[in-house]
Amino acid sequence: MYSALMSMNASERLIEATRELLWERGYVGTSPKAVQQAAGAGQGSMYHHFAGKQELALAAIRRSADELGAAAEAVLGVGGSAYARIEAYLLREREVLRGCPVGRLTMDPEVIAHPELRAPVEEVLGRVRGRLAEVVQEGLDSGELRSGLDPDAIAASVLATVQGGYVLARATGSRAPFDSAVRGLLTLLAPPTRTP
Repeated sequence: MYSALMSMNASERLIEATRELLWERGYVGTSPKAVQQAAGAGQGSMYHHFAGKQELALAAIRRSADELGAAAEAVLGVGGSAYARIEAYLLREREVLRGCPVGRLTMDPEVIAHPELRAPVEEVLGRVRGRLAEVVQEGLDSGELRSGLDPDAIAASVLATVQGGYVLARATGSRAPFDSAVRGLLTLLAPPTRTP
């Protein structure tokens, strides 16, 4: 990561270093000194680009939220059946044992207590959930998915499976619980003529 960071300008290095540290340590554990060391930037550079830790953290959280939203849209917004797109979302490559860089922020009391820091987290999770509900509705409208499904409830279940799967995987030090949860949900959602 360090060599990739060094090819960026100081502002970008600070944001990327903060993203990594927030993912690993949370807001309290992400000190300005740790950010500066990870970014290879001095204190003057940090405060030239950002008013302080909170402004820098907000930029990093927004970047992580934008990436999460874009990754979801990359699989949910393409052609294909509703089931195939949900399957692609659930099976896309993830760093399961590290957890979700956005989802982990929901466990950070400092982030959740501060409305401005919480806003990008809440917004992107809501956007992904809404996009999933749209895909489920498309599957219902086309007759592909079993009638009677509630798109909002299914979208919440898909998102909860991913986020809960991260927690189970981290708790056991194995991605097996994540994979098992995903397979179980896909089996429940599978159209009658399809087995995942």
